[in-house]
Amino acid sequence: MGDNGPVRYKVAEAARLAGISASTVRLWESQGLLVPGRSQTGHRQYSADDVARLKRISWYRVERGLNPAAIREALEGEDPAPDGADTGQDSGLGRKLRSLRHASGKTLDQVAGDIGITASTLSTLERTSQGVGFKMLHDLADYYGTTVSRLSGEESADVPTLVRDGEWRTWPETTPGVTVQLLAEGRRMMDCHRFVLAPGAASEGAYRHEGEEFLHVLSGRLELVLDSDQFFDLGSGDSLYFESRRYHSWRNRHDGETVLLWINTPPTF
Repeated sequence: MGDNGPVRYKVAEAARLAGISASTVRLWESQGLLVPGRSQTGHRQYSADDVARLKRISWYRVERGLNPAAIREALEGEDPAPDGADTGQDSGLGRKLRSLRHASGKTLDQVAGDIGITASTLSTLERTSQGVGFKMLHDLADYYGTTVSRLSGEESADVPTLVRDGEWRTWPETTPGVTVQLLAEGRRMMDCHRFVLAPGAASEGAYRHEGEEFLHVLSGRLELVLDSDQFFDLGSGDSLYFESRRYHSWRNRHDGETVLLWINTPPTF
């Protein structure tokens, strides 16, 4: 049989290899201690690294008697996803968030409480760069005194002046259904993005920041709400310009993809 990539296990197989029950695996997932990959059909898939992590969780629980919050902190200290590990996901943004939290001297529970999310959700974000909505990601960036664009790696010094069609670099996809592509990179006076929104994709709340922004709908249909009471139904070819300090939220109202050109200045998002 040929090489088909890393071995993936079903939940029962992973549980057996780790010496625990499948229900225990699911419990630890619900507590944010483990985030398995998913197949194209949405079924959980566990890697060899996941099995090793399950064994470590079991050891901390049985031998040390730690609760889930303490286990998360202990696993973080082990740096369970070193460079070169097969996590199946881009965790660069998550590593930056974890470094910012450590620099601030805050625990997972402290930051999660300040932001208004669960510690397990924050732990998942720091390990996998996934698990929160667009609005919550903005709130975390603001909490640490940075921007989503910087967290997503837009300030690299060596960047192209010309970006060809289809060669856009993409942000880590923290929010399901929201793809953000870079139309210009580096330390510019504008954030220039191409948003691709799956049906139903949304900001999951309103956010605001300094500056001004412009958006143009290339295809599809977008609902944008300003200050909770001003609604805009934007179709293909429509544009909108507004002050970024106004609370704004958005949702794809099209039954297919909605594609936008979105520009912020200065780059405060």
